[in-house]
Amino acid sequence: MPNIHPSAIVEDGAKIADDVTIGPFCYVQSDTSIGPGSVLKSHVSIYAHSSIGANAAIHAGAVIGDLPQDLEFDPDNISTVTIGDDCIIREGVTIHRGTKHNTGTVIGNGCFLMGNSHVAHNCTLGDGVIFANGVLLGGYVTIGDGAFLSGNAMVHQFCKVGRLAMMSGLCAISKDLPPFFITHGVTGNLVSGINTIGLRRAGFSPQARSAVKNVFRRIYLGKLNLGDTLAELESEDLLPEAREVVDFIKTSERGICKYHG
Repeated sequence: MPNIHPSAIVEDGAKIADDVTIGPFCYVQSDTSIGPGSVLKSHVSIYAHSSIGANAAIHAGAVIGDLPQDLEFDPDNISTVTIGDDCIIREGVTIHRGTKHNTGTVIGNGCFLMGNSHVAHNCTLGDGVIFANGVLLGGYVTIGDGAFLSGNAMVHQFCKVGRLAMMSGLCAISKDLPPFFITHGVTGNLVSGINTIGLRRAGFSPQARSAVKNVFRRIYLGKLNLGDTLAELESEDLLPEAREVVDFIKTSERGICKYHG
């Protein structure tokens, strides 16, 4: 049987794995599920239509699956939050469910969301994403696998952050940040290079890192405009990591961050 503190409220209809621990003053609504090995520390609220995977650690004051902050939200809409396995969700984190009917907010496996960060409705986080304290996402944001967002970074609604990209502290973007790139300081919509340390830690070969650097230079420092550069790159035999950058930029709907020399 789950270890549920006497002060916690767990409604009928919640599916709780046998070895889950639910601490004092937590609230778990019906139509939720919490996977094996997960721990709710204290004062955690899990609202209806939320699913939490195995081995989650959810700390004090976190709120999962509350209504989206959208003035057009219809309370009759059934929408969801889905959180993968092995996630750490620290104090005061808020993750809101989707705003449209039958839509959802999705957090991948092995994510680490630090204190007071916010994931708005219909966001999608890949695996291994890390948010430092105070990160704020608008609605419909997509964050790629292994991306790192530093303290108080902000992402405008509908933006995309690519795989293993890194946002500097206090940075805000309203354009897409391509994979492997890093934003510049506290300025908005500017990149300054690639996330070299992140690529090394992820096991990228020297050849792959060099290929990403080459694409970065040609996109931002080349003589051709962006459209012609992409066309030229598409015709070449690129390594998969470089191809990923090109494909990301091609499908960007908001445009990409500019270069800060």
